[in-house]
Amino acid sequence: MAEITAQMVKELRDQTGAGMMDCKAALADSNGDADKAIEFLRKKGLKNVTKRAGKVASEGIVYSYIHAGSKIGVMLELNSETDFVAKGEDFTGLARAIAMHIAWANPKYLSREDVPNQVIEKEKEIALSQLNPQQQKMADKILPGKLEKFYGDVCLLEQLEAINPEAKKTIKDLINDLSAKVGEKIVLKRFLRFEVGEGIEKQTTDFAAEVQAAIK
Repeated sequence: MAEITAQMVKELRDQTGAGMMDCKAALADSNGDADKAIEFLRKKGLKNVTKRAGKVASEGIVYSYIHAGSKIGVMLELNSETDFVAKGEDFTGLARAIAMHIAWANPKYLSREDVPNQVIEKEKEIALSQLNPQQQKMADKILPGKLEKFYGDVCLLEQLEAINPEAKKTIKDLINDLSAKVGEKIVLKRFLRFEVGEGIEKQTTDFAAEVQAAIK
């Protein structure tokens, strides 16, 4: 059994933000292996997150982000159980990462529960039209997979994070990770994305015609 030193506990605490006794227990369980201890803490944290599902996350922040060039802006509301967590650097960092992702990925909905039924039915119709006769016989098995991909494309919580794609984590995963770390329920309640000229029919200018008219 490896000796668990105070320095090992401190380093794990600095790295994870977990409590001192939790870090000590994690190191003891993993025989001093820091990587295994981090995984131990993460699993424990995620279990705690599940237990806190019924808790009320009424604190938090409204975060705003303006993309370079001031052509795209994002506002979102990220909630926590306590104001203490909401004021932390990790919480603000998560809000920023999500806002930057929204600016880039332009999700249409927050979650699959927000997708209107008529949109889902239309997506099913499109998916069916793309199947060949043989595939249509297995439509009941193919359509669920098509819909899962659709949700992953248009729903913010199910999109893969754009800022660090190699991690292959969804926005929901990022929220759960921080929730596990701080031991509180964290909820992304809503977001808005603004883009200059969005919804406005842009007028195209025929510069060659203008030059010809000027010459005449």
